[in-house]
Amino acid sequence: MASFPLDVNEKLIARSRTVGELLAPTSPFDKKCGRENWTVAFAPDGSYFAWSQGHRIVKLVPWSQCLNNFLLHGTKNVANSISTRLSRQNSDSGQKNKPCEHIIDCGDIVWSLAFGSSVPEKQSRCVNIEWHRFKFGQDQLLLATGLNNGRIKIWDVYTGKLLLNLMDHTEVVRDLTFAPDGSLILVSASRDKTLRVWDLKDDGNMMKVLRGHQNWVYGCAFSPDSSILCSVGASKAVFLWDMDKYSMIRKLEGHHNDVVACEFSPDGALLATASYDTRVYVWDPHIGVILMEFGHLFPPPTPIFAGGANDRWVRSVSFSHDGLHIASLADDKMVRFWRIDEDHPVQVAPLNNGLCCTFSTDGSVLAAGTQDGSVYFWATPKQVSSLQHLCRMAIRRVMPTSLVKNLPIPSKVVEFLCYQI
Repeated sequence: MASFPLDVNEKLIARSRTVGELLAPTSPFDKKCGRENWTVAFAPDGSYFAWSQGHRIVKLVPWSQCLNNFLLHGTKNVANSISTRLSRQNSDSGQKNKPCEHIIDCGDIVWSLAFGSSVPEKQSRCVNIEWHRFKFGQDQLLLATGLNNGRIKIWDVYTGKLLLNLMDHTEVVRDLTFAPDGSLILVSASRDKTLRVWDLKDDGNMMKVLRGHQNWVYGCAFSPDSSILCSVGASKAVFLWDMDKYSMIRKLEGHHNDVVACEFSPDGALLATASYDTRVYVWDPHIGVILMEFGHLFPPPTPIFAGGANDRWVRSVSFSHDGLHIASLADDKMVRFWRIDEDHPVQVAPLNNGLCCTFSTDGSVLAAGTQDGSVYFWATPKQVSSLQHLCRMAIRRVMPTSLVKNLPIPSKVVEFLCYQI
């Protein structure tokens, strides 16, 4: 296992270029509680960007329009100044051809967001769709919002209309993730210590409750083929679930404090987890081994101190779509961009009070949300992927570690395919 602790003052590291900012409007009463931007999300096709602006409000904007505004008016942009608003009296005609901005009042503090697309990558798990209340088309795009009161609201992105109100969690819905296979299967993670599986093509029917966490569940993420779910939570918890059998595969042990975020690499061969223990671990989820460690405090805290407050808690982690870069956001007012084969960040950016981050669909921009409801955007490191890496990703999309290790090829090639060199 490679250990990559770093004091950013010791190395000359490139600063990321700011692309733009979406600044939340000042609250009329300047409420300090409820303004947090806990979640940001890009639509799978790159058409929309959504974020929790605080005080029950979710902002949904066409991403290309947002980028054009940054180019025309500079990096700063008050969130309410983006043009082309959608009138309250929505008409379905023409909406899908011309993306429009929406301001959605969710009725309670928003903790989580997720886009879901019905564009199928394989046959849907749902049958008899014609008998259901909503007949989703082949280009359906939904936005799920997880709320403070335990409810999940499902919205039509094109029209801004509320479609479903899912009520079963008893505590905050901390994270949401859609299966990437187009099935519109939604998984929610909650402080009530459970994960719940919903079938939105079956009118939001709850299919399964996944139990195993002994404390709050902070986050969840699907593998690219939708077969595995990772869930993370308090008490160092990292669990992997078989989503065909709805059973636990294994627990990943190694963190020393609450684990708050997770994401798979685009080929499914790697899993990144972020923890309050100041570390990001990159795992081989198929065998449960830690391959890389990205430290945010130097020297790394011992296990007994990693469980306490140290101003270096890692709040969020995101895997770039090139499979080479990872972004992390920590309490030390810094965003870091890492390469999976480098021992230090390749770029950094300053950010006060950051809470969440995610890469854009094409991987060219990183968006990060803050405690005051604003969003900041940076250009991500640019690098042309090698042919070897592209071949590795193509192989790992269809072949788990156990099969790779049985291939009749040189050991060094096996190590490369398993991300061990």
